Amino acid sequence: MMKHLLLLHGLAAYAVVGTLSFAEAALFVGFVLPGETAVVLGGVLASQHAVALPVMIAVAVLSAIAGDSVGYEVGAHFGPRLLEVAIMKRHAGRLDRARAYLQRGGGKAVFLARFTAFLRAVMPALAGLARMPYRRFLMFNVAGGVVWGTGFTLLGYAAGTGYARIERIAGRFSLVLLALVIAGAIAYRVRDGRRERAQED
Repeated sequence: MMKHLLLLHGLAAYAVVGTLSFAEAALFVGFVLPGETAVVLGGVLASQHAVALPVMIAVAVLSAIAGDSVGYEVGAHFGPRLLEVAIMKRHAGRLDRARAYLQRGGGKAVFLARFTAFLRAVMPALAGLARMPYRRFLMFNVAGGVVWGTGFTLLGYAAGTGYARIERIAGRFSLVLLALVIAGAIAYRVRDGRRERAQED
């Protein structure tokens, strides 16, 4: 599918990149297809003059912000029922760790989640479920969307036909960041447990 994207140009390319970037968090497409791949390839298309670089950056940024906002609303209105969906149940452990990370990090968690595939797909809905004030969510959502959309589009533009190498590096970076998030959540739980035991003693 991604290779077919490199055959597109103009409005069709903008539409596909924008749709995948939007749907990643809004419709949880990120479980099966990270939107960052589409955004990187959007940058590749810009390097081949199939699209305009500034327009592709704007498409990536705005669709990411809009998708996260829809994901937030889904979490706010359907959160408990959403967690009962089969695909969510399969990731229950990871969702618990993501929720703990959100509770500990707040807005910072929303910003950093934008750079990890799994968290990018679920963090907006978890923020809505946790009733994080939308203004606060939006502030960090916009910041993350601007840095992510601009950065990954420019990465694809700089890489050109060597985009596969950039995609692999981005994937490894996401895994490292996710590992750090999980380690932080575990450390937080351990510290919290020790504090509770100390209070009981």
